[in-house]
Amino acid sequence: MEELNQLKLVLVKNKKTNKWLAEQLGVNQTTVSKWCTNTTQPDLATLKRISELLNVNVSEIINFD
Repeated sequence: MEELNQLKLVLVKNKKTNKWLAEQLGVNQTTVSKWCTNTTQPDLATLKRISELLNVNVSEIINFD
């Protein structure tokens, strides 16, 4: 499966953890882990919220290639 998101890299770059993101979004840490491993993908509204929390553009999280 092609990696669709770069969330794991963005979290590391911003010195944040899956646990921190899960708490900010009110979701289970397992859900964030699945996003980071490209098992599942967050919906568009959640992607927008993630980009706001991490102060990055959505395009930095999603691989459009």
